[in-house]
Amino acid sequence: MTRRLLVLGAGTAGTMIANRLRRVLDTDDWQITVVDKDDVHLYQPGFLFLPFGTYRPDQVRRSRHTLLTDGIDLVLSDVEQIDADASTVLLADGRVLGYDQLVITTGTSPRPDQTPGMLGERWQRDIFDFYTFDGASALQHGLRGFTGGRLVVHVTDTPIKCPVAPLEFVFLADAWLRARGLRARTELVFATPLSGAFTQPVAAERLGSMLTDRDIALETDFLVEQVDQDGRALVSYDERRIDYDLLVTVPLNMGADLVTRSGLGNELGYVSVDRHMLRSRAHENVFAVGDAADLPTSKAGSAAHFAVETFVRNFPLLADGRDPVDAFDGHANCFIETGDRKGLLIDFDYDTQPLPGMYPLPWVGPLRLLTETRANHLGKLAFRWLYWNALLPGRPLPLPAHMSMRGKDASALAHAA
Repeated sequence: MTRRLLVLGAGTAGTMIANRLRRVLDTDDWQITVVDKDDVHLYQPGFLFLPFGTYRPDQVRRSRHTLLTDGIDLVLSDVEQIDADASTVLLADGRVLGYDQLVITTGTSPRPDQTPGMLGERWQRDIFDFYTFDGASALQHGLRGFTGGRLVVHVTDTPIKCPVAPLEFVFLADAWLRARGLRARTELVFATPLSGAFTQPVAAERLGSMLTDRDIALETDFLVEQVDQDGRALVSYDERRIDYDLLVTVPLNMGADLVTRSGLGNELGYVSVDRHMLRSRAHENVFAVGDAADLPTSKAGSAAHFAVETFVRNFPLLADGRDPVDAFDGHANCFIETGDRKGLLIDFDYDTQPLPGMYPLPWVGPLRLLTETRANHLGKLAFRWLYWNALLPGRPLPLPAHMSMRGKDASALAHAA
């Protein structure tokens, strides 16, 4: 009897899983169906570059149909609810899809409606985000009309998708303003709910010093209560105010509403899973991979990629009731654009924070960790080609799925402490 694998979400993780498993699972034994609301796959790392004109809109969009290999059914519909006890999914158009195994890859989304005053008549006029295609496109027009003043880059709360992206934006904005002779007329501010520029001591020290070197003010422990649109100010719970002329905010990120409606998510709508097996803690035939899961690691494409590597190895075994052969360690790495055609690279997992060293080959590289280099910038730009042509199709990449300490400088921990 043919078994049914249902994947909810045709983003990064969902597309990789479907393509990889279609090659692994016998077509006579398994039917693979992917569900998403539309036929537009967006290259989300490219949103960072849209406001500055580095990428064109057509470079970050493709049809989902063209990205899924033969033998995979794509259903275009919103999902109303998951009935995990009955192993069924109710679609918005009334159809019901049954499954034997379910993988939730519905991601995470910015929710400006969750912060009082963030949405309103000034949204996409002098308040912008760049975590959506529409937001990044609107911000491009907003920057073109900016002639100086106070530009504030703000993070509402964590976790967020790609936690380094807000820092990347402020570094790119600094370079963009200097290139146009506007930097001397602009005060740049980075406001974060964290106690430093980043979550981990070594990386936070390095990134914080880079903000200082660029004369970018850092406002830490800033927990926003509301946006005062009339007064053009962020207001925190401890009554601090940060005035702005142009606000680039990262709204609260939340999982899909359907996860919450189905009783499968935490307070932010992320599916509770075993952090190594990616299997639901409540239902043995339900998994969550990528941003949709409540994993204590970065919500980033690299983390999804490495998680998929583990998942694909384990899934045929777990589906048959056998023991897994691998465990996801939370591995992620992120290129950090720092402006002037340079970038940093960080590599970390659940237990190891970003450290200096070389990647991907220990002591050889060619990429340097936590060091600004031209090669890291080129690596960031090259990733778009790899994403479309290797990562999503499920072709093997010469990158270790598991974190390694080889070639890293652990003495930096003592210095940061």
